Amino acid sequence: MHLASQLLARKSIDKLIRDSESPEHALKKTLGPWSLTALGIGAVIGSGIFTVIGTAIAGEQFDTSSIVNTPLADYLIHHTALAGRPGAGPAIAVSLMLVAIVCALTGLCYAELASMIPIAGSAYTYTYATLGELVAWIIGWDLILEYAGSNMTVSVGFAAHVVDLLDWFGLHPPATWISPAYLPGGLQDLAGNWIYQPGWHFGFNIPAFLVVLFLTVILVRGIRESASTNNMMVGIKLIAIMIFVTAAIHFIHPTNWHPFMPNGLSGVLTGGSIIFFTYIGFDSVSTAAEECKRPQRDLPIGIIATLIVCTVLYVAVAVCLTGLVPWNSMVGDAAPVVNALKKLSGLPGGHPLHWVRLVILVGALMGMLSSLLVYQLGQSRVWFSMSRDGLLPKVFSDVHKIYRTPAFSTWVAGFVVAIPSGLFDIGTLADLSNIGTLFAFVLVSIGVIVLRYREPERHRGFRVPGGPVIPALSVVFCFLLMSGLPIITWLRFIVWLVIGLVVYFLYSRHRSEFARAPKATGSR
Repeated sequence: MHLASQLLARKSIDKLIRDSESPEHALKKTLGPWSLTALGIGAVIGSGIFTVIGTAIAGEQFDTSSIVNTPLADYLIHHTALAGRPGAGPAIAVSLMLVAIVCALTGLCYAELASMIPIAGSAYTYTYATLGELVAWIIGWDLILEYAGSNMTVSVGFAAHVVDLLDWFGLHPPATWISPAYLPGGLQDLAGNWIYQPGWHFGFNIPAFLVVLFLTVILVRGIRESASTNNMMVGIKLIAIMIFVTAAIHFIHPTNWHPFMPNGLSGVLTGGSIIFFTYIGFDSVSTAAEECKRPQRDLPIGIIATLIVCTVLYVAVAVCLTGLVPWNSMVGDAAPVVNALKKLSGLPGGHPLHWVRLVILVGALMGMLSSLLVYQLGQSRVWFSMSRDGLLPKVFSDVHKIYRTPAFSTWVAGFVVAIPSGLFDIGTLADLSNIGTLFAFVLVSIGVIVLRYREPERHRGFRVPGGPVIPALSVVFCFLLMSGLPIITWLRFIVWLVIGLVVYFLYSRHRSEFARAPKATGSR
């Protein structure tokens, strides 16, 4: 009976706030609405708009049909294995609008909870206060996968764009130090000659490794320094996007928009599922809640402003990109925006795009830097919160005496991401991040409904309009997007959660503060 009461034990919101204000764990409060919005934009407008959007548009192709590589929704409807995933084509703009609707519904739920519970940890903290310790552990374990998977993917994409930038200047470093040690598909040059056969080889992706450690140092130094760095990178990135849209308008061929929806609704749904992980930036806004000056007001502003700005920019880039080149030419393209400009710059009258390509390369690099910065910030704050609750070793919640940041968590998160980024080509982690993010969104939306029932009189700096309707719609749409992910992603996600449950029952539950209260029931 004690075990059951502990699994369902909730941490009271008042106690969460008191714990966050204790001197040994208190974080410096320096962020306002502009910095929060910039943090969100920095995370959202990153790798997705420059890399993953190509896969969302063109889909994926495999050598043979396979059930595990088939999107769950397709298999449930047609009971047929596919040799890949259908892309959205020019209808990627519709996919982005669908994702924006889902994120807007969930963002409103985040805004309400963040205004009530201004604590680091985001969805983990919210579920601890609403659904109990076991669900909180599951979502915390899920967030570790979400942020780590995103950062590994983004850092590898960053390295690829560094190589492209060097190529623009005519520099070609040895492949040994700019490619992962494990290449499942091998590596070929532009002439089709093998540089490395599929499998392991001697090498290390140094740009991917170094960029993560560089940003880790910035995060250890302090949130103010991190936010200032991010604001600068976001400004450069937005300028680059504006230049791309302005230049691309003159080279658009409307025929490339036909057929508009080549793979039907299935392609639209799959495209949205692929691109979704780049929208977790507003989740990262809520992880910085403890470092906000006025969280009840600033967090809702930061979350909603992030969604509005990023959706407009995403749709603009998608419309221009699909108008520049045929949608099916982007299969397997990890840098579709840059490569589209490279192709067109060689055509008559296209020389100005050669310089636009340089601007986009710089903007893409800034975009990925800001994404990595915010995701690393979010990951270390989740570990910090779980440690403070006793679910991870206490050293993860130690705060630096000078910088007042969770230095140990930040360094560990840095190496956990940096080393695999140098060794592996991890394309599947984008999907793992997607399913982890959507799962977190589901629990946050349910948490709003639960708190409306349990604590209706508690002050809310922001309240989701429409009662339980919007949170319920958020849950439905999240599951809809999850169904567009491959079956193999669902299986990997389940395995990850099982490992997390083993860790919880063997270690975390024995060290939780609720384990020290035999008669604990309900919330504390």
